[in-house]
Amino acid sequence: MALHSGLQFHLNGFKGSGDPQKLQFEGSQEPDFQTSLPTEIDVLIVGAGPAGQLLGTQLARFPDITTRIIETKPSRLEQGQADGLQCRTIEIFEAFGFSERVLKEAYWVNETTFWSPTEDGKGLRRTGRIRDTEEGLSEFPHVILNQARLHDLWLDVMKWSPTRLEPSYSRGLSEMRIPEGKGPVELTIERLDDAHKGQTEKIKAKYVVGCDGARSVVRRSLGLEMKGDFANQAWGVMDALVVTDFPDLRLKTAIHSANEGSILIIPREGGYLARFYIELDKLQQSERIASKNVTADVLVDRAQRIFKPFNFEVRHIAYWSVYEVGQRLTDHFDDVPKTEREDRTPRVFIAGDACHTHSAKAGQGMNVSMNDAYNLGWKIASVLKGQADPKLLHTYTEERQDIAQMLIEFDREIARLFAAKPKGKEAGGGDDQEGAIDPAVFQEYFTRQGRFMAGVETKYKPGLLTMQDTQHQHLATGYPVGMRFQSDQVLRLADARPVHLGHVMNADGRWRIVLFGDQHDPTSTTSPLWQTCELLENQLIPRYTAAEADIDSVIDVRAVLPQSRKDISINSLPSLLLPRKGRFGIQDYEKVFTDEESYGFGFGEIYKTRGVDAQKGCLVLVRPDQYVSGVLPLGKEVGGKLREFFDGFMVVKRR
Repeated sequence: MALHSGLQFHLNGFKGSGDPQKLQFEGSQEPDFQTSLPTEIDVLIVGAGPAGQLLGTQLARFPDITTRIIETKPSRLEQGQADGLQCRTIEIFEAFGFSERVLKEAYWVNETTFWSPTEDGKGLRRTGRIRDTEEGLSEFPHVILNQARLHDLWLDVMKWSPTRLEPSYSRGLSEMRIPEGKGPVELTIERLDDAHKGQTEKIKAKYVVGCDGARSVVRRSLGLEMKGDFANQAWGVMDALVVTDFPDLRLKTAIHSANEGSILIIPREGGYLARFYIELDKLQQSERIASKNVTADVLVDRAQRIFKPFNFEVRHIAYWSVYEVGQRLTDHFDDVPKTEREDRTPRVFIAGDACHTHSAKAGQGMNVSMNDAYNLGWKIASVLKGQADPKLLHTYTEERQDIAQMLIEFDREIARLFAAKPKGKEAGGGDDQEGAIDPAVFQEYFTRQGRFMAGVETKYKPGLLTMQDTQHQHLATGYPVGMRFQSDQVLRLADARPVHLGHVMNADGRWRIVLFGDQHDPTSTTSPLWQTCELLENQLIPRYTAAEADIDSVIDVRAVLPQSRKDISINSLPSLLLPRKGRFGIQDYEKVFTDEESYGFGFGEIYKTRGVDAQKGCLVLVRPDQYVSGVLPLGKEVGGKLREFFDGFMVVKRR
C-alpha cells in the first residue's frame, strides 16, 4: 500500500485529540441542508452521483463558498451500478484523503484472463493471462468497489469538510433561466417528498453544474443534444453469488464462447460476490431492449450456456439490469457556444453522463465523470475566491470534451471486440468469418490500451493552462507537460519520513511548484535553487497572493534535493522552504525532501525514475488537479516565463 504524507493540523492552536479531519467546523451552529435552500448561493450542483459528490467535496473545502447539491432521491444511494475504480481515480481519492479506506475494502484487480472455445468448439480454454496494470504505472492498483459504498465515503469526507456540506434530498430542478449579461442563474427547485410535494423553492446561483446523468435536465435546459447512436447490441449485468467449477471466478475474466456470446466477469469486494456482464441477442434496427422483456432468469440461462461445459449455479442475485450499448456525446459542456466565447464566460456546466455515455466494458464511466468534476471544481473555486479570471472556466469544456471524444472512440472499439465471435473453426465459420476476432488480437488490444483504461493517458493540449513551450522537457522526461504528475517516494528532510511526493498535492485548490535541486549546494545564495526561491518568494508569489494570506495559500512550493539530508541544515535553506504561517507564524517543516533511502521503505530514486537531470535540476509546475503545466530550468531567468503564464488567467494582487 502506498505511503501517506500525514495530515498537518494545530497550525492556529491545539485542536484536541479527536479525529483531525472532523474538527474543522468554525461556525457556531451546524448548518441544515434539508429544511430549505438559501435564496442566493455560489454554486448549485444538480445530482449527487460520483461527479456531483466529488465536485461538492471539492467546493466544500472552501468556507467562503456557498454550495448546495440537490438530488431527486429521498436519501443516500443503496445500490449502485458502477464499480470499477481505475488507478488515476484512486490517486484522486488520495488527494481528498480517503484512498486507504477504499483500498482496504475493495477487490484488487491484479490479473485479467481470457477464455476462448476449445478446438472442437464444445468447451472453453484459457488462452491468456496478463497483469492488469503495468509495472510503475501508478502507486495504486485498479480496484472494484460498489458505487453505493463509494457514495458513502464521499458523503463522509464532504460532511466533515469546513462547511459540513451534504446533499439536499427529494429535490429536482424544474426550471432554469440564464439572464443576459452577468447576473446569476435563476432556478426553480421542486420539492418531491410527500410532506412538501408541490412546493417550490426559488434560488439564484452564480454557477450551476449538471451532474444529473444521461437524462440530464440541465443539459436539456441548455438545449444541448447527445449525438451518436446505439450499437444494436444488448447486454445484461448481474451481481450474484454463484457455485461453479469455473476456475477463474475471482479474476477479471473475458470469455468468448463459440456461439452463445461473451461474458465479462468482475469479482466484487468481500470475497464471494461477482458481477457478470452478459451478452444478449443483437437488436434489430430501431429496436430497444425494453421491448424484449428480459428477466433475471433470461440472464442466468444465457450465462449458463456461455459457461458450458462448466457448471454455473446462481444461488442469490443482489442486482441485475439490462442495457443497450451506445456511444453519445454533446458538442460542448457549458452554456457558451464556441462562437460566443470571446464575449461571455460560462455560468452553467454539465459533467459525467450528462455529456457523454458509453458501455460499461472498460469501467470508464464513473471514473471519467469524476475526472470531469476534478477538472472543473478547482477552477470554479479559483474564480469565486477572486484568484482567477472567469475566462479560466472556458478551459473546462476545451479540455474535457477532447478527452470524452477519445473515450467514445475507444469504447466503440472495445464494445465491438467484446461482441465479436472468436475467430477459428470452432466459431462455426472458419477463419474468414465476417467480424470474427482472433483471441490473441483481443488480448493484445486489452494490453495495449491498459494505460488508457487506467486513466493515466490523459494529455491536455497546449493552451491557457498548459505551456506551449516544451523546450526544457528533457530536464524531467518523466513529467510530460500536459499529463498528470506521477508520484514517487521521497524522504522528508525534517523528520526522515518516507512519503509519496504526489500525496502532498491535496485537493485544496493550490498550484504546486516542485523544485528539483541540482548539483550545487542548496544552502548557497548563489545556487540556482536559492535564486529560484528568492524570485518566487519576493516577486512571483506575492503578485497573485493577498498580502494578509500565507505565502503558500495560492502557490505551494516544494523542493526535492539530490543531496543527503545528513549534509543539509534545514535552517540554512531559503526561507521560502521553511515558511512562517498561521496566526502564530509557525514554521512549516514539510516543504523539503531528499532523494535517498529511508528506514524500512527502500529508495524511491525519483531523479532516476522520472528522468530528472541531477546536474541541472528543474522546476515542475503542477495544476491544482495534479496535471503538469510546464517544465522549466532553475534560476532567476524563469521568472518571466512563470509571470507570463500566470498573468494569462490569474488576478494580480500586488504589482
